[in-house]
Amino acid sequence: MGIVWLLLFAAMALASPIQDAPSLTMLAGLAVIQVLEPRMQWVQTERGAMGAAVAKLLVCYLLIGYTDALNSSYYPILLVPVVSAATTMGPWATAGVTVTAILLYSSFLMFLNLEDLNRYLFNWNELFLRMSFLPVVGLLTYQLARANRVEAKKYQEAAEGLAKANQELVEAEAAMRRSERLAALGQLTAGLAHELRNPLGTIRASAEMLKKVAGGEGVGKEMTEFITSEVDRANSLVTRFLEFARPLPLKPAAADVHEVLDRAAAQFERGPNHPDVSLYKNYDPALAPILIDAEWMERVFFNLISNAAEASPAGGSVTLKTRPAEGFVEVSVIDRGSGIAPEHRESIFNPFFTTKPSGVGLGLAIVSKIVDEHGGQILVDSEPGKGSVFRVLLPIDGNMKR
Repeated sequence: MGIVWLLLFAAMALASPIQDAPSLTMLAGLAVIQVLEPRMQWVQTERGAMGAAVAKLLVCYLLIGYTDALNSSYYPILLVPVVSAATTMGPWATAGVTVTAILLYSSFLMFLNLEDLNRYLFNWNELFLRMSFLPVVGLLTYQLARANRVEAKKYQEAAEGLAKANQELVEAEAAMRRSERLAALGQLTAGLAHELRNPLGTIRASAEMLKKVAGGEGVGKEMTEFITSEVDRANSLVTRFLEFARPLPLKPAAADVHEVLDRAAAQFERGPNHPDVSLYKNYDPALAPILIDAEWMERVFFNLISNAAEASPAGGSVTLKTRPAEGFVEVSVIDRGSGIAPEHRESIFNPFFTTKPSGVGLGLAIVSKIVDEHGGQILVDSEPGKGSVFRVLLPIDGNMKR
């Protein structure tokens, strides 16, 4: 576009009946302002755009005044600042620049001898027509520019809507893949856990008999206690597998989310050897009770609080926050710990995925299942080294899965 402007001004200079140094210099100055205007950052502000318009008005005024004033062939050049204002400024600023251009052109009347006016200018109608071009062109240009801005805004909103829809689609696809994996693994786990319980019971009973035979002392006692302990641990793991695989026996009832959170926090603080962190509560007192299974949701919040505390440095803090969110109650568990690596973010709710050396990888999978059975969502925002935010969205209308 800069080349086009330079060519246009060069053509004007070649066609001008007056081609002396002052007129050509002023024409070149106007060309430089017009070409540099879109490239200068300060001109993009409202004050900068007005400054550029004033500079162009001044150069145009000097050029017309130097080249025969009212009879100057350059009188249409006043359209340059008017059109520029119409395309970059608001209606009042455009009107101001247009009126200023008209006043500047009509000011040349003050330098004329009124007795010679009819000889100098064609007639008063000609003067009126010349000045009328400025507001007409300014108005039409402003309307066109405004229509373009409206269309551009619509396209931008449409693009943002498509980007949001695409993000939601990606999240929905990820949730669907997770659900499919959960369903397949759930069926496998249910069958495996059921088959393991019987031999585990037999091993435990046999260990108790060996303990009695061994007399409850020495190596025999130590080995039978070891067997019993390991069997109990394996049985506990099988129970957790079954909890993940079977449909949850939800008992929904109206409950205060804050009370459920408080019980989960108290359970965490009573636990032995819990991480050294402080819990902060940022509750919205306007939240009304919602329909949930308080016992299961307490387990969800306890797991999230425990995970946040384990991810936090010693002496760190975990914040529990609640707020309404378009048909949902949002419960956030916020930590400022190590965060989650981007490549692990999609997998953290998958069963048996864990980054802990002694973890099983069922905690967040069961949390996700409980929230899903409540008809809610669980989302995570995390940045490595800055912490994580787990957001649980529970429907206000209690739209649970049956």
